[in-house]
This record gives sequence, C-alpha cells and structure tokens, in this order.
Amino acid sequence: MSVIRIKIMAVAFDNVTMDEAVGYAMEQIQSRSKCMVVTPNAEIAQACVTNDKLRDIVSRAGLVLPDGIGVIYASRILRRPLKGRVPGVEFGENLLSALRDTGKSVYFLGSKPGVAEEAARRMQVKYPGLKVAGCHDGYFKEDSQAIEAVNAAHPDALFVCLGSPRQEYFIDEHFQELNATLMVGLGGSLDVYAGKVERAPDLFIKLGLEWLYRLLKQPSRLGRMMKLPQYMFAAFRWRIRGEE
Repeated sequence: MSVIRIKIMAVAFDNVTMDEAVGYAMEQIQSRSKCMVVTPNAEIAQACVTNDKLRDIVSRAGLVLPDGIGVIYASRILRRPLKGRVPGVEFGENLLSALRDTGKSVYFLGSKPGVAEEAARRMQVKYPGLKVAGCHDGYFKEDSQAIEAVNAAHPDALFVCLGSPRQEYFIDEHFQELNATLMVGLGGSLDVYAGKVERAPDLFIKLGLEWLYRLLKQPSRLGRMMKLPQYMFAAFRWRIRGEE
C-alpha cells in the first residue's frame, strides 16, 4: 500500500485514514520491514519548527500520523486537507486489535512502574488472543537496560511511550539495534490503556475538543495548550506568505 505525504509547514504528514494506517502498519509487520511510526499533534509539529533534530527524525519516519485536531485545521487553512485525525492512542489500540490471533506480538515500554503491565493485562482481556511479549517502565537510567529487555523478548511491534521528544530520540537512535519490526511513539497511551488516565467523552472527541477537556481536567496544561493557537496562527502566516 502506498501513501501520499502532504507537507503542513515543518512536517509532512501521511494522508491516511485510521484503517489505512493500521493496514500499512500490519503490512510492515507481516513483511518484516522495519518501520518507525510517529504521531505528531500540534505541539510536536510546532516543536519541529525550531528543533532540527526532531524534525529530521519525524521526516525519516515510515509513517507520520496526524494526531491532533490542530493539524487537521492547519491542513485546511493551507488548502491541503488531510483525510482526518489518526490519534496515536486510537491507532495503537486498533493495531492491538489487528494483532490478536496473528501470532505476532507487542512490547509495552514506558510510563511508571507497573503501568505497562496493567495496560497489557487490560488489553489482553479486551482483545483475547493478543500476544504481549513483555513490558518495561520508562524509568530506566541507561537506554541499554530497555534495549536488552526488548531484544530478549523479540516483539514484532514495540510501543514506546516515553513522551516527546524522548521517545522519538530513543527509537531513532536505536532503530537498527532494536529487535522489533514496527516501533511506534505513543506518548501517554499506556496510561490510558491501563485505566490511569481517562480520555475525553465521545462528544468532545467528535467535536475536536479533546484538548479543551484535558485543559479543564488539568489547568496546569495551559502552557502546553498555547502551542495549539501558535500553530494555527503559523498556518495562517504560511498561507498569507505563500510558503511551501
């Protein structure tokens, strides 16, 4: 399956639906073609404007998914509309569903001690037949500790939930060293899978207001949420200037 990549300011996103993204990921796993998947939202995309290292890593990824509603709005402002959001947390769970009963396995890396294990337990209950090769928390002092644990488990898919940009740096730096085919940066998804963090109600998600729900629940996120309007204003500037 071929995908079309559309440039939205500093980041070129793959123009795919959720089903297409999961289908592409499964193709890579089945063919054993090593692939990195990133899921930039407006905050990460905005960071790519000034963070050359992160921008280069994202541009090299095999699959770049538009996680946030801000990215979709920006694509419309620039008259390069993407098909729609492909939230990382939903992509991860849809991939887990696709993996069950295939004999292919997943490894959970990240979050606080015990969270990955609880996420694995819950996902295996929700998706009978899902094979979890192993788990490791994100509080390792040396990357080698996590790498050894992952490689000993030989997973087909690796969910790296260390937050951005740490997770992107980790995957990129150890891409060839890690014995996993598909490596996905999924931020705080393990906390959601483990039931430690609740997603916004369906109405908020449908209306593209998940960011507002998070802000209402955690006012301390205001500083981070300011990246969204900054990203939107940047899109308007790019359109006015006619930048490519």
